[in-house]
This record gives sequence, C-alpha cells and structure tokens, in this order.
Amino acid sequence: MPERITMRRIKEVLRLRFTPPGLSQNQTAQVLSVSRSTVQEYWHRFDRLGISWEEASVLPEAELEKRLFPEPVVQGERPTLDYVSIHQELQRTGVTLQLLWEEYRAVYPDGYRYSQFCDLYRRWRQDLKIYMRQHHVGGERVYVDYSGKRPFLVDPMTGEIRPVELLVMVWGASNCTYAEAQEAQNFLHWAMGHVRGFAYFGYVPHYMVPDNIKAAVTKACIYDPDLNRGYVELAEHYGFGVLPARPKKPKDKAKVEVGVQIVQRWILARLRNRIFHTLADLNAAIRELLEELNRKPMKKLDKSRWEVFQEVDVPQAKPLPLTPYIYRDWQKPSMGMDYHVEVNSHYYSFPHQYYRKGERLDVRLTEAMVEIFFRTERIACHSRDDSRYRYTTDAAHMPEPHRSVHEQNPAFLLQWAGRIGMNTLTLVKIVIASKTHPQQGIRPVLGMLRLARSVGNQRMENAARIACQHRLLRVQQIRDLLKKGLDRQPLEPETPTGTVVNTVNIRGAHYFQERIASL
Repeated sequence: MPERITMRRIKEVLRLRFTPPGLSQNQTAQVLSVSRSTVQEYWHRFDRLGISWEEASVLPEAELEKRLFPEPVVQGERPTLDYVSIHQELQRTGVTLQLLWEEYRAVYPDGYRYSQFCDLYRRWRQDLKIYMRQHHVGGERVYVDYSGKRPFLVDPMTGEIRPVELLVMVWGASNCTYAEAQEAQNFLHWAMGHVRGFAYFGYVPHYMVPDNIKAAVTKACIYDPDLNRGYVELAEHYGFGVLPARPKKPKDKAKVEVGVQIVQRWILARLRNRIFHTLADLNAAIRELLEELNRKPMKKLDKSRWEVFQEVDVPQAKPLPLTPYIYRDWQKPSMGMDYHVEVNSHYYSFPHQYYRKGERLDVRLTEAMVEIFFRTERIACHSRDDSRYRYTTDAAHMPEPHRSVHEQNPAFLLQWAGRIGMNTLTLVKIVIASKTHPQQGIRPVLGMLRLARSVGNQRMENAARIACQHRLLRVQQIRDLLKKGLDRQPLEPETPTGTVVNTVNIRGAHYFQERIASL
C-alpha cells in the first residue's frame, strides 16, 4: 500500500490532475513532496472508482477516503491466529512465514490470505518487548557478557567490601539465562564459567556471541577479529563457533544486554541487603533466584524461559561432549634477558640458548602446569606457581657460569648428591660437617659431584662408599681412587672388632694374686 497522506492532500492530488493545465504524476509528486508511486496509486484507484472529478470534489473527505480505500470483505468468520505458536515455530531452523501460512491454509481453506496473515503477525510482534523483537533460530546462538553492576563480598574480619564479577549467558531464542559470580574477568574464570553454564543448560549452541573482552578476543575488528587461542580450543572442544560482536555495536548482543538488565533487577536487586563472605555463598543465592527467573512465566508467551528452552532450543542444540574440558590458556610473553618469561606476574625459566632479543614464546597454562614453546617445540615445563614476582628456575636452563654460581648452595648440593645415591649423600654430609663453616665444604663437594658426570652414578656410589670407610675427604683422593679403578674391585671383608682371645701371653688377675701371696 502506498504511503498515507491526509484527505486534503488526496483531493489536492486529484485537483492538480484535472485542473488545467493538468500536471503529470512526476510534477504532482514534486509539488506535494510525495513519491510518484503514491500519486500513481491514487490516480489508479480514482479511475477504478468510475466517477468524475466534479462529483469527487463535492464529496466529504471521509467519504472519498472510504471509496478509495474500502475495507476488505470478510466472508464468514475466520479463526483467530495462534500468534505465540507462530512466533515459536519461526525460531526453528528453516521455518518461514510462507511455510506456516501454507500449513494454516491446509487446515483452514477459507482463512486469511498470505499478505494479511503476515501483516497480522507483524502487528502482534510489534507489541512484544524489545528483547523479543529479533528473530532467533532455536539452539543457534548464546550471548555472553559481564554485568556492569557487580555484586560484592565482605571480609568478615576487616569489613572490607570487595567487588566481584557477574557473568551472564542468554539463549537467543528462549531467553533462558545463566548467571554466576566470579573473582575476575581473566580467561580462567571466563572459560570455566562457560563450562558451568553449559553444564547448567545441558546443551551447547551452534554459536557463541561474546563481547570483545580480552579473554575472548585478543584484537577486535569489525571484519576479522583475532580470537584468544585458549577460547578457540574451548570452542573446538564443545563444537561451537565464535561470532564476536562488532566493536561499539551493542545491538549485536542486545539479547544479553537485556538479559544482564533482567539479572540485575531480578537477582542483584533482591540480594542488595544480604551480606556474603564467600563466593560459594553468593553463587548459591544467585542460583536460587536464577531458578525462579527461568521458571516464572513470561508475558505475552505465557510460558517460562525454561519451557521455551525445552521446546525451541533443545531440539536444535548440540549435546555436551563425552570428554570433560581441560582448561588451557595461551599467552605470548616476551623473552627476558635472564632466560625467564613472565606469566601472571610469576617468572619461569627456559633454556638460555633459545633467547632472541625482541622475540616471544608461546606459553600454555593448565591448572597445574606451565609449558613453554619455541614456535612448535616444547622447550620447558614447570609446575604452576601463582605466587607473584617469584622465580621458578631449572638449573639445566642456565649457562655454565651461571649454573656454577647457582650450584654453590649446600641445600642444592645435598639434593644433587641424593639423586646420585645414598653413599654419595653420606659422603657429602661428612665433608660439609668436617668444615668449620658449611660454606667451606661447597667447593670440594662440588668437585666430587662433578666427577659423577664423567664416570657415571654407579662408579661414584662405589667410590663414595670406599671414601666413607677410609675417610677420604679430598677431591684428589676420590679422583685417584676412580683413576686407579679401585671402585671396581670386590668388597673387602670387614675386619672383626671383638676382643682377641690370648690365654698364653696374658697373665690375668690370678697371676698377680699368687705373686702377692708369695711375698
């Protein structure tokens, strides 16, 4: 239907046509500032009416409009459309208004025609809330973001208030929602929040739509954003694609924007007067109110989010994978001149020969390990340590001069000796104890332990046993022992240490008693 203009201007369109000199459609459109198609439509409608301009000019304006735009003739009573059912069916993959209208006419042959069917549905949809206006296919997308308004914890000892983060996930078609409080917005909490959210729903969408948070997007771009490597691995494990919202385009994730607002009003507002000391207690309260939110009926649809989720999203969504997700995060820190890389404010060593000024290494973090890669080769592996500004160093990663300095530590030398064997450890303890100051024993012990590198641990163990027996505590003595191969000789029988029996040469107390008696 052409654009509507007032009755007075409709008469003006006809007057300009029939009053000499008589303007064309284009001229009339320019004079009245309307489109040419509007002028053309009114001319055609007037021609079909079959009356003259003189008759039309004296008609009341309402009467002229009624004749030009008569109400459609309704033949019999038509069934009322089930708008809620139509709206839900459109959220299924491949379902269109054309298909639904054909199914409708198959049941009601005298029902509405296609154009009126679509027009009635669109008018009904306009009355829905904003968060229901977008067309979402069931099971296709889940929108995720953090809330700007944050809950908080209170320290029971000091009363200090500490804000925490609030993660919100919303299914596009059903509005089914998940929310949880987290310590921070780093990738560990971001990833595990996804894991717990999918476990709550029991299903996985085809696509996730996050904001451009660093845990998801390392470099934002309208056309080709760079995704966090760990997030890519998470997506590959669960089998979903990542479609980040465009930068500064909140309408791309309007579903979760409204979902966050609902969570703030339905959950945070109700918890505003409660005090929580632990994250577990806060999340327990959030989960309780979250259940109420998802189970309460929505206006218009008269169904809960959970019911719509089961009807619309579940049939099209993906099942959870059989294997559990293993947390992995990737970072790309710069190489330090001290052959260490900084990961979450902790420093881990890598082999010094890989150092290149200005280059970066790939670091993969799990909950227990830190693995360091040079291009595709893994060059170091450490146990994860979250203590800030501390060092985790493997002595094998050091240059030889640095290693010598590092090894000049009694505790380190005892550990080294223990890895060789118990005899060596005993010898090292004897050498250190024989010195006035423990530091005086470091250099001789270091010389002894380095002998094991050339002769092997077993020969060093044999030599240490002999050295302990004969109290050979100098490096040169151990070196000579090994050079002569004495460590390879069979064990000597132990010398008896009991009292010698000699009744011939020993006089004893009886002899002296007889001498005294004879005097």
